[in-house]
Amino acid sequence: MTSHDGAHGQEHPADEGAGEEDLAAVRRRAAGLGADRTLHRWSGLLPAAARLSALADAAPEVVGADEPVDIYGNAVVARLEDEVARLLGKEAAAFFPTGTMAQQVALRCWAGRTGNATVALHPKAHPEVHEGGALYAVSGLRTVHPTREPRLPTADEVADFGEPFGTLMLELPLRDAGFVLPSWEELEDVVAAARERDAVVHFDGARLWECTPHFGRSLAEIAGLADTVYVSFYKSLDGLSGAALAGPRTLVDEAKTWRHRYGGLLFQQFPAAVAALLGLKNTLPRLPDYVAHARVVAEALREGFAAAGVPWSRVHPERPHTHQFQVWLPYDHEALTEAALGQAEETKTQLFGRWFPDGPPGLSVTEVTVTGAGLEWSPDDVSDAVVEFVRRIPG
Repeated sequence: MTSHDGAHGQEHPADEGAGEEDLAAVRRRAAGLGADRTLHRWSGLLPAAARLSALADAAPEVVGADEPVDIYGNAVVARLEDEVARLLGKEAAAFFPTGTMAQQVALRCWAGRTGNATVALHPKAHPEVHEGGALYAVSGLRTVHPTREPRLPTADEVADFGEPFGTLMLELPLRDAGFVLPSWEELEDVVAAARERDAVVHFDGARLWECTPHFGRSLAEIAGLADTVYVSFYKSLDGLSGAALAGPRTLVDEAKTWRHRYGGLLFQQFPAAVAALLGLKNTLPRLPDYVAHARVVAEALREGFAAAGVPWSRVHPERPHTHQFQVWLPYDHEALTEAALGQAEETKTQLFGRWFPDGPPGLSVTEVTVTGAGLEWSPDDVSDAVVEFVRRIPG
């Protein structure tokens, strides 16, 4: 599936090209900023001055008036690392400028310790789809796939896989398959199967923060199944950037050495650290509410498409596992994107963002994210917005 961000299918800035595509991106951004009603108000659309002002205004919630900025990862960055380690129940954590770097370092460290540079992961996992082959090109690692089904591997698939691997990496949730998660029992079983093969387990927990309602377990209980865990500070927590790798102290100390070698020990990172601490304080406690309401929105969308006479639609998962899910419709992606834009521009209600082609010709998909702004939507609000959206799809 084409790379796209979880914010209503809003594309990453790096995905933008030139010319007409730049104009289209400007239009999408204006529509998002101008919408009075939306399921997710993405801070990435804000002008730079507004984003910086908001961060400065909120900073006193998490940093003292005389607290110094960080220099090479001390001060507020070190405090953030301690907080992440505490939340995840790990001995230590290290801040990284990107999740891509954090995971490469983690998997490289485990390869050295296990003596096996093969990583078992899903073909739709982030390193396979969105990192340009970096695991092999930069870190000399090899990947294998216990399953190609649009879900995480089962215990049997891990146990019966035909060659050794040093690390099993599990993306929780598996974003490109629809933000899907296994059951708690399935997760315990697949981790146990990896251990039986003398493999270590690493969680790609970029969006681990919103997994607690599905599993019915705390963050520390979930993270406790893995040897190491990576978490993101901007995907769920609305931070500026950055990630953390948490695990045994000896592994984290080694990871910090590799972080420096990879160019990840920046002179100052306090704005990202402050934004992350704000996310942990203000957004993390609200994620269960977002997940619960995403399920309300998903049901209303499904019923709304049926009532509007759409010949086929799919909300996946039917009962979302997190506060993000996919919507599929049997129309051209450009027509659907235009319908979504027209609705936002004309009614100031943004139901969907950008759509992407996937699967057979004429089948398109988008991602829906429900956050604080979406809590204001009733099922009737969703149904009304669906009617307005479908009306704009060319016959």
